[in-house]
Amino acid sequence: MAGILTNLRNTVIAGLVLTIIMIVIVTGVTGEAFALDFTYRAFIIRWLHVLNGVMWIGLLWYFNFVQVPNMPKIPDDQKPAISKVIAPAALFWFRWAAMGTIVFGLLLAMINGYLLEALTIGAIENFENAKHVAIGIGMWMGIIMWFNVWFLIWPNQKKVLGMVEATADEKAAAGRIALFASRTNTLLSFPMLYAMVSAQNIY
Repeated sequence: MAGILTNLRNTVIAGLVLTIIMIVIVTGVTGEAFALDFTYRAFIIRWLHVLNGVMWIGLLWYFNFVQVPNMPKIPDDQKPAISKVIAPAALFWFRWAAMGTIVFGLLLAMINGYLLEALTIGAIENFENAKHVAIGIGMWMGIIMWFNVWFLIWPNQKKVLGMVEATADEKAAAGRIALFASRTNTLLSFPMLYAMVSAQNIY
């Protein structure tokens, strides 16, 4: 067991194997054999969308609720551990989870036949379908958040973390842009998640 839990790769593999075992048990106990049909393929894409979204929003909230507020409390001689090791690693997973969330979300909307309805926030249907209006609002908030990650937060954090050359003034300006973009994403995360979950569970 220690060999699984002391190595992240092994932990992830074990988690996926456990997922497969769970599927087999549920199928065996209930007699509900799933088919690798359209419904199940769409579900797998939704599952991947949610997995990526959990990592993305989890890291967004880690930055905003944990790392940034506590940086002033960390002694100066210990701050390089954050800026040189932890933050770059977290930002790697952060930006690629954002990409995965958007890609799988758009793919899901496309294969389920509501991509255009969602992208127009229901306008193409005269706003008669609340599900498409809600999912469209959530989708556009997610796209704005994705844009902020890739085109505001990441380029400016590279300056702040010293991954690209910048003067002290440029680093300060970059830090401010990255902070405001990250806080914008935190602000949008609440209505975005409400829109997504309500589209699946209310409408």
